Formats: sequence, C-alpha cells, structure tokens
Amino acid sequence: MTPLTPRDRGRRFRMLTAAGAGLLLVPLAAACGSGGSGGSGAIKIGVPAPLSGDSASAGQDILAAAKVAADEINKAGGVDGRKIQIVEADDQCSAQQGAQAAQKLLNSGVVAVAGGYCSGAAVPAIPIYGRRGVPFVMDASTNPSLTDSGKGKVFRTCGRDDNQGLVAARFMTGPLGAKRIALLHDNTTYAKGLADAAANSARQAGGQVVYENALQPGQSDYGPVLTKIASTRPDVLYFTGYFAEAGLLMKQRKQLGLRFTLMGGDATTDSTVLKTAGAAAGGYIATTAPLAKDLPAAAAFVSAYKAANHADPGPFSVYEYDAVKVVAKAIDDAGSTRGAAITEALHKIKGFPGITGPITFDAKGDRTDPLYITVQVQGGAFTAYKKLDESGATWVDAKTS
Repeated sequence: MTPLTPRDRGRRFRMLTAAGAGLLLVPLAAACGSGGSGGSGAIKIGVPAPLSGDSASAGQDILAAAKVAADEINKAGGVDGRKIQIVEADDQCSAQQGAQAAQKLLNSGVVAVAGGYCSGAAVPAIPIYGRRGVPFVMDASTNPSLTDSGKGKVFRTCGRDDNQGLVAARFMTGPLGAKRIALLHDNTTYAKGLADAAANSARQAGGQVVYENALQPGQSDYGPVLTKIASTRPDVLYFTGYFAEAGLLMKQRKQLGLRFTLMGGDATTDSTVLKTAGAAAGGYIATTAPLAKDLPAAAAFVSAYKAANHADPGPFSVYEYDAVKVVAKAIDDAGSTRGAAITEALHKIKGFPGITGPITFDAKGDRTDPLYITVQVQGGAFTAYKKLDESGATWVDAKTS
C-alpha cells in the first residue's frame, strides 16, 4: 500500500451522527497507515442476526437498521472515502448457527461485527471473533457473561440483564405492589440469566419468589404451565423469554381467566406479539431499553427507516443503528481496519452522540449509562410507562420525564 502524504492524512470525511431530533453531519479525522482504512474497496461490517425462524422479525429489523446507518454514512462520503458494506449472516438464534454465522462473516472479510440478538447465539461466536481479533459490538445480546468474558473485544450499545433484572424487581415490588412473584423462562442463555437476576433482586427487595421454572419454546398450548403457576397464587408473573411465546401466554392467560399481572422482558416487545395476542395484549407491561419512538434524537432515523422499509422500526433497531455508527467512528479514529486498532479506538470513545444517548464503554465493553424503563400496551401499541428518576429512588412517568 502506498504511504499517505501529510495532505492525505489530513483528509476528513463527513459522517452522520445523531443530535436532538435530527441528524448532523460531523467531521471526523481520518488517518491511514499500514493496514489503514484508506485502501480500496468497501469496508465490511458483519451483522449476525436471526433472519429465519421464530425470531426472524427481530433479526430482519436489526439488519434493516444496520443498512439505514450504512446508507447514511455512505451518502456522507463513507469512511475516508470508502463505502461501508453490511454483510449479513443468519444465526437463527442458536448456538450452532451462531458459530457458523461468525465463521461465515470472518470468511467474507469483515473488519468488525455489529449486531446479534439472542445471547445463546453470541456465546459461541465471541471466541471465534476473538481469535481473529475482530471486535463485536452487540445491539441486543444482554447476558452479562458476554462482556464479562469478552477479553475487552466485546462491546454493547444495549444494557445488561443484571441491570434489567434489578429494574424489573424494583418495579414489581414498588409501583406494582407485588409480594408474591413468579418467574418463567425458556432455558436459553438470555431468558435464564434474566430470570435469575430478577429473582435475586426481587428477594433482596423483600419479594417472595413463589415459582421459577421454564417452558418449552415452540409449543402452541401453555395452558398447563399457566395453570401450574396460578396454583402458587402469584401477584405477578415475569416472563423472560421471547416474543413468540409471550403472545401465546397473554392470549391463553386471558382465556383461562387468570388474574395475576403478566409482565415480560425486553425480548417480548416486538410488534409480532401484539398480532399474536390481539386484545389480550392490552395492559401488558415489559421492561426494556427505550424504544425508537420514545427517543427524541431518533426522529430522523425513524423517518429514514420507514421510508426504506415501509414499516415502523422494532425495539432494537436504534441500538443496532448506533452500533454500526460507533464502529464506523472507531475505524475512522483508528485510521485503520485492523481489528486491534478498531478495538483500541472503541475503548477510547467518550460520549459518542448516539440516537440512544451518549455512548461510552467501560473497561469490559459495557455501556456506562444503560437505561431501562417499563412500557405498557396501550391502544394496541407499546407505550413508555414508568422509569426511575435520576436519583434511582422514585418512579416517574416515562412519557413526560
């Protein structure tokens, strides 16, 4: 590669980042050396996601958001004049396919990875990326072990399940006034981890966990499971699995006339759940990171997403958009497409203006300011409901605060 002249090293490119309700063009310095970003051809960023199977709607949403981000970067000049190319791989939310998807992305020449959905698919993928030194910025995989064991090469634009479990427990024992708490998961890495975190936090908050067990995903009748749970007389059932089963639980709970409150985790906020449950979804509450429509800085993204896909963005779309943008920023800051240089640049990022809020990573790669709120189904849509105030002591209206 021909070395860059000082003039070349001073070249700047323009990249879209979020600020307020719109998107601003922000100049970012780029400098390339050996292994730099100033080569020829597109810079490839991998996006693993479940593009088929029960979680396909979430995966397709994540992929669509990545393409919106890449399109904006490319229209603004790319990274050092090079286009960003999104390379997708279907991990099917399974460990086996997750490993195969990771290898496929590496074989295609990706320099970084931004995506994921199911933590169980990320577990085997992380060491595969790690051995090649390719950084992985996750948008939706929330199990704490992923960054805890990521050796500094794994990052998140989303939060962690130990944080989410704490918020869930505080909401159930606080505003909901629950004393007896039931927890239902599906034995996946994500769901079991969130259930365990919620159970521990609920006990610490003075709640009594009267049930904690798993259902078998992919079934059509969860009546026996719900009936067994009802026999423990819970005030609330917190389901930590995925949206395919959540919709059925809502519907069948209503059919059985069960009176306990049904809540869920952030994998139950996909719009598909509303179609499955119908009217039975009314009043359903879930813990989640803020959704796209509730983020003022995401307004321009929402418009761009709708224009490109003729649909509303899903719950993790904004976190994937930010993941691609922060990877592009790191590549530019590093002046290189080498994995080690990109990883180092990611660790140095402070207050990146994401549409989900300022992004800074801690030593493990976790976001330093994760935010979880509750949403409720009102008028056939998930609507911001309650959140903790800045002191972390008082629940306030998430729609107006």
